[in-house]
This record gives sequence, structure tokens and C-alpha cells, in this order.
Amino acid sequence: MTDTPAPTPAGTPTGTSTAEDPLRAHAEDAWADELAALAASDDRPRPAQWRLSPWAVTTYLLGGTLPDGTEISPKYLGQRRIIEVAVATLATDRALLLLGVPGTAKTWVSEHLAAAISGSSTLVVQGTAGTPEESLRYGWNYARLLAEGPSREALVPSPVMRAMETGAVVRIEELTRIPADVQDALISILSEKHLPVPELDTEVQARHGFNVIATANNRDKGVNDLSSALKRRFNTVVLPLPDSHAQEVEIVRTRVTALGASLRLPADLSELAEIDRVVTIFRELRSGVTADRRTTVKSPSATLSTAEAISVMASGLSLAAHFGDGVVRADDVAAGLVGAIVKDPVQDRLVWEEYLEAVVKDRREWADLYRACRELG
Repeated sequence: MTDTPAPTPAGTPTGTSTAEDPLRAHAEDAWADELAALAASDDRPRPAQWRLSPWAVTTYLLGGTLPDGTEISPKYLGQRRIIEVAVATLATDRALLLLGVPGTAKTWVSEHLAAAISGSSTLVVQGTAGTPEESLRYGWNYARLLAEGPSREALVPSPVMRAMETGAVVRIEELTRIPADVQDALISILSEKHLPVPELDTEVQARHGFNVIATANNRDKGVNDLSSALKRRFNTVVLPLPDSHAQEVEIVRTRVTALGASLRLPADLSELAEIDRVVTIFRELRSGVTADRRTTVKSPSATLSTAEAISVMASGLSLAAHFGDGVVRADDVAAGLVGAIVKDPVQDRLVWEEYLEAVVKDRREWADLYRACRELG
């Protein structure tokens, strides 16, 4: 390391990690310095209980330069209006639903929104097919319930109830994975802003600042679709795939650089050649046509999202660091590339073989990648 510290990559948490640090810190901890700088310079109106104004929340997510010269790194690379609409929604009494294909940063955006608005991103309900109603309402400590009867001390609040009591933002991940009858527990909470507790003949009323950010994968359409009553209580914001090749390359570079620093992988990503190739392959297979629009290709069953491109490059970074010379090359990304594309061992394998022979093989500068993929069989 040189005497002059290298600039922190965009989207990379500041600070020095130690062995005692968590593998992945919460957003409010990892970017605490930026949040503090924004709070100190933020002189715009703030909704009740918000740590930052809507303008500052948007700046935190999209990046910018503060009046004192502090650089705020971008957490989301995409259309500014999308984030502005999401933040403006949360400033009202309407809940926010982030919708998109897998890997479009829905969870990432929801975490950073909660961190910037409430100072905490840890009030989370993870939606699954087995999520019970207690996860959205409340449960009971049955030992105390049997010993003492119904009481406030025996009640176990859900993250939603705690957010209502403290005036905070609660996150509900993969809302459409939750059974429909459990989803409907949200209807009265979102419309009336109170949660009845009939066992105690009382209710919890939401304080100012309470709101809900839910995420949903549009690939799950038809699994547990939201009822029309619940849909009306959300403002839906669709997070798209990156607009351009260059934007997607930058997203992958930023996130992989941050992952490499977090995991202390001594590998070099200064050359963007491998990232560029992975992103090109993913975009061509997603769209069904090569970048020059000359060759039509088949699309595999996999989503091939930006998140998967990040995983491919992170895997290559680890291989280069531990089993190579520290420079990420075609041999390091080939295995991850094949694993991301070939989800169906029959149909996807045929799609990938055809793409290798029709596209990759004909690109002379990709000869090393073609060879590495072929060697994997």
C-alpha cells in the first residue's frame, strides 16, 4: 500500500475492516460517514421522523458532491426519476413496492432507503412460502402466556409492529412468496395505520415515519399474486435492467471491487476486459441477438441478471487470487459463466453450445474464453 490512500470505489463502504468486523455490515454502518455528512449539510425540509430530507436520501442513493466537498458514492446506478418516485412515495402514507426481474437491486435499494430514512435497515420480514401471519402482526411467548396469561410482556412484536411503534421503515422481502391469506394481514395496517391486538383489548397505532417497502420478483407472477385490495395500497416502482452496456459494466465493476475489498482478495480488476465480455454475453443472451444485431441467438432459462454477472466475476476474482497470479483471466471466469447460464442441463446446454460456436468462436479476441469454456466440457 502506498502512502497516499487510493480513492474509494463508488459504492464501496469506507473504513478499514478487521477480522472482528461482520462479513457484510448493514448499510447504516458501512456508509455511516456519508450518512453523517449528509445529515450535517442537509437543510431541506424533512418528513416527521426522517433522518434526512427526501433530497438527501436521493443523493445518498445516487451519489453527488456536498457543499463542503464531501463525495457521496452512488449506491444505485440507474434513472434518477425512479429513485425520486420511490422516495416521494415513502414521504406520503402510501407503501412502496419495488418490482423487477431477479438481480435488479430491489433488496439493495430497499436496504439503503431504510438506512437513509430511518437510520436502520434491520426491520425485515423475509417472505417465503412458510411465512406465518405472526411475521407481519405479532406472536406470543407461550411460556409466559401459559404462566401469566395474555399480557404485553408475553407478546412478541413482529418487525412490522416495531416499525409502527417507533415510526420507522420496515422491509418485506419477496412479498409474492408469502401466502395470499398472510399477505392480507397488511391491508388494515396499510390503510388504517393501526394493528389491533384483540387478546389485550388494545391496538398499536403507527407513529409518523412508519412505512413499508416491499420487494417482489416478477418472475414469481402467479405464485401468490397480490389481491387488488393490497395492490391499491402500494405504489409500484419497477426497477429495470441497466439501460446500457457501459452502465452494466460499471455496476459490476463497482460491486465486485467492493466485494473483493470486503473479502480481502488480492486480485486485480484494473482491466475491464473480462467484465466487458461477461456483460456482453449476458446482454446478448438476454436480448436474443448479438450486439451488432447481425446474429440471432437463443435465450436460456436463466435470468442472467446483473447480480449474476457480479457473482460470476466475484468467483473469478477468488480463483485468480487463490489459484492464479492475481489477475482475472478467461480461465477464471469460464466456470462461473457456464454455471450461471446452464441451469437446465439439457435445454440450456444446447443454447450455450450454439452460442459458443456461432458467436464466441468467431470473435478472434475471445479465443482464450472459447478455449477455457470448451475445456470445461
